[in-house]
Amino acid sequence: MTGRSAPAVLPPSLRVPLGLTAVLSALVVVVLGVLYAGHSEPGTVDSWIVRPTADSVRPPWRNVALATDFLGEPAGAVALVVAAVTGCLLLRCPRAAVLAVAGAGMTVATTTLLKSLVGRTIHGDDNLSYPSGHTAFVTALALVVALLATGRLGLGRTAGTSLVLAAALVAGAAMGWAQVALGAHYPTDVLGGWCTALAVTPATAWLVDRTADRMADTGRRDRR
Repeated sequence: MTGRSAPAVLPPSLRVPLGLTAVLSALVVVVLGVLYAGHSEPGTVDSWIVRPTADSVRPPWRNVALATDFLGEPAGAVALVVAAVTGCLLLRCPRAAVLAVAGAGMTVATTTLLKSLVGRTIHGDDNLSYPSGHTAFVTALALVVALLATGRLGLGRTAGTSLVLAAALVAGAAMGWAQVALGAHYPTDVLGGWCTALAVTPATAWLVDRTADRMADTGRRDRR
C-alpha cells in the first residue's frame, strides 16, 4: 500500500451514505437471520416469489443460470478476483487491489460464519443456505469496481453513491436470480447475501484506507 497521497479506496464523500447503508444492511441481515434460524422450508416472503425446486428454469435460461452460478464457485471466484486485482494494479490503484481480495474474502468469511450460526437449510440438512455466499461474493466485487470507478471519475456524493448502489444491485440481482432459479437458495437467502456484502465491503474499504494511511505515516516518521 502506498502513502497518504494515494487515493482513498473509499472516497470521503461516500463514507457517510455508505456507512448508513452498511448499518441498515447489517440490521436486515440480523433480522432475517433471527426470523429464519433453524428453518428448512421457504418463508412466507419466499413463497410469494417462487418455491425453489431443483429445476426452476429450463434451457436456455438454465444454461445462463449455471454460467452465472459458476462465477461464485471456487474456480470462477478466483478468476474474478485475479482479474479485478490485475485491473486495479494496471490502473495503479493498489488499495483497490487489496480491497478486491480483502473485501471479497471478508464477505465470504462472514457468510460462512452466519450460515453456521443461523442454521437454515435447503434440500437437506447438509445444505446451509442463509445467507447466499455466491450473491455476497459477486456483490462485494461489484462494490470494489464501482468504488474504483467513483474515485477515478471524481464523482461526487450523489453520483458516486448512485453508481455504487446500482452496481451492487445489478450484480446481486443477477447472481440472486441464478441461485433461486437453480434452487440453491431461497429469495431471502439472496437478500441476506446482498446485504452482507453491503455491510462488510464498505467497512473493509475503510479499514484498508486507515491501515494504508497509518503505514504511510510510520514510514515518513522513520525517514526523519
